Amino acid sequence: MTALISGGSGGIGFEIAKQLANFGYDLILVSRNKEKLNTAKNEILKAVNNKINIDILALDLSDEESCFKLFEAVKDKNIEILINNAGFGAFGAFDKTDIKTDINMIDLNVKSICILTKLFLKYFKEKDSGYIMNVASAAAFAPGPMLANYYATKAYVLRLTCAIYEELRRDKSKVKVCALCPGPVRTGFNARAGVKFDIQAMEADTVAKYALKKMFKGALTIVPGFYMKLSTFMSKIAPLKLCLRIVYNFQKKKID
Repeated sequence: MTALISGGSGGIGFEIAKQLANFGYDLILVSRNKEKLNTAKNEILKAVNNKINIDILALDLSDEESCFKLFEAVKDKNIEILINNAGFGAFGAFDKTDIKTDINMIDLNVKSICILTKLFLKYFKEKDSGYIMNVASAAAFAPGPMLANYYATKAYVLRLTCAIYEELRRDKSKVKVCALCPGPVRTGFNARAGVKFDIQAMEADTVAKYALKKMFKGALTIVPGFYMKLSTFMSKIAPLKLCLRIVYNFQKKKID
């Protein structure tokens, strides 16, 4: 059994990798930084006394050709689980954020998810087994002033995943797909996005444990933490303009 985790060198991806290693899965870790990948690999192998195999691939998945190269490199390795975790955000008013950063975010958060999900979905359906976890965000449930592009990319991930879930159900497929939608988590995300959370963030290992538990039970949307469950529920029933004001004020606190 092998699991492929993008963004596997840190944060939620790394913690999911650790959990799967404890379950006996061989791992393929993917991220841009080879040094961080090696560090992650060595830490996981030490924790499980070298009882599994770990391959690392340093690829920039914002480049669509790298997504196809990744699939070609691993398609013969009996992949059972795909964790699409790679992604990032950038804080600021939409007209003030760097356009190249925004496009790169779309390439990584949206385009790579689309490509890898499609390729592995076909791969899993051929053998009628496998799990795909697309890491979205609680941000997927509402528009996000001051993080507009990031929220929009995560909405794509959530809606794509939900649609595929129903297609699989109608096909009576044994392939499972889910969207992980965490709120603030203690990872490197906030540093790269240029923000500081003003509410209590969850620990990445807690999120990973909960996410895998729910994934193996066949959940569709996975929202860790009571506060975020309540928040996502309220975003569904509150008027849109009220949601916009609430989200804007919440985000603005990060720079005040």
